[in-house]
Amino acid sequence: MVGLLASVAPDDPATPAAPCSDDGAVVVGEREVGPRLLDLTVRSPALAGAARVRLLLPAGWSRDGVLNGRTWPVLWLLHGGGRGDHTSWTANTALERIAGGEGVMVVMPDGGRCGNYSDWWNHGAGGPPQWETFHLTELRQILERGYGAGTRRAIAGAGMGGTGALAYAARHRGLFRAAASFSGALDTLYRDDTGLDVPDLIELGVATGGSRFADWTDLWGDPDEQRPVWRRHNPFDLADRLAGVRLYLSSGDGAPGPYDRWRPGDPLTARGREVLERVAHRSGTEFAAKLRRLGIPASTHFYQGTHRWPYWGRELDCALPVLLSEIT
Repeated sequence: MVGLLASVAPDDPATPAAPCSDDGAVVVGEREVGPRLLDLTVRSPALAGAARVRLLLPAGWSRDGVLNGRTWPVLWLLHGGGRGDHTSWTANTALERIAGGEGVMVVMPDGGRCGNYSDWWNHGAGGPPQWETFHLTELRQILERGYGAGTRRAIAGAGMGGTGALAYAARHRGLFRAAASFSGALDTLYRDDTGLDVPDLIELGVATGGSRFADWTDLWGDPDEQRPVWRRHNPFDLADRLAGVRLYLSSGDGAPGPYDRWRPGDPLTARGREVLERVAHRSGTEFAAKLRRLGIPASTHFYQGTHRWPYWGRELDCALPVLLSEIT
């Protein structure tokens, strides 16, 4: 298997133009990194720079099939914060085994160190980074026009990506037929009297995430002063917009479980992983309760464990039949 750009001579007059979006985002590089694994480099006006995307292509994918109009269902997988990037799902889970034979295209885009799957507010000025526009407009158009991505879509994510998956599905009604969150903070305004404070965690993540945008309030503003901006990106406040989307929600309770073993080089302490997962658990159970009040069904799995990839790989394996039932 070779990619579209690598499969034809650049001076061939019949060579198709590199896939691009309406606003000029364009694929400027392809690299095959494994069986049916293709990395794209996309130059993006929404990001004022380049970002990478990893594709797990379905069995039977071919350039000829794409050129002849064949399409495949699409599963988007979003990574978490910190060191997460487009390689996270393949580096930390058995994704190729779990989803490689399911006849779907798996899209794993870079979402920034702590981009929070959002077009940043930038104190009302807008502009880069616009991760939501990059993913759901620029990249979606590129994949549909040049790689055979179809219109039957599901989305899932871990940690920050779980929050983003539910926010994307709610903010873009009809774009995704199914959505899953693994350990996402599903109420970005959640605070309680035990000291769990999601806005503080978002502040810490943005401030230390390596973003060139130094002021963390560039994201959505101050959570009290710009509360309407926060609410427009908060899955908890958007829960009613998920009616008709097949949902899967999971998180651990923060107590050490079967996969909690410290590893050399782990950027998070055990205590940090426990705190992050307790936030995900409490906001997630409240989110599930709100869905029940709204009459919106959801599959849930709350378990003993902390904020770690082995749990998310297991949860993807469990959630995949739910997600694929809506798109295949």
